[in-house]
Amino acid sequence: MSTHIPKGYPAVMPYLTVESAERLLDFVKTVFDAEELEISRRDDGSVAHAAARVLGCVIEMSDGRPEWPPRPGALHVYLDDTDATYQRALDAGATSIYVPADQEYGERSAGVVDPVGNNWYLATYTGCESRDD
Repeated sequence: MSTHIPKGYPAVMPYLTVESAERLLDFVKTVFDAEELEISRRDDGSVAHAAARVLGCVIEMSDGRPEWPPRPGALHVYLDDTDATYQRALDAGATSIYVPADQEYGERSAGVVDPVGNNWYLATYTGCESRDD
């Protein structure tokens, strides 16, 4: 195993700069049963860096600053149950982009915007011959 990567972290992961990393952490813990891995704060109490394990993947995040302002991200997440996760997301403060529906490309998917502005595309793979090759 390589020593230049922290134990339990992948080599590539999303990094989200948001208005409130604490709200984002609460959202991923509520909706995806994520595990908070770390959080460090600046002197003013804002989040300098945080990480959470979401469905086996790590997402890093921080509060924006004038030199690195918040900007929305987009994440596609495969789940066992798109409909239940969509409802948990709405209950946790997300707004709907589109309701769960079967798609012609072999997914049942839905879209939400989390409370800090990121787009989450929730999907359950239902089968598509071109993806099974």
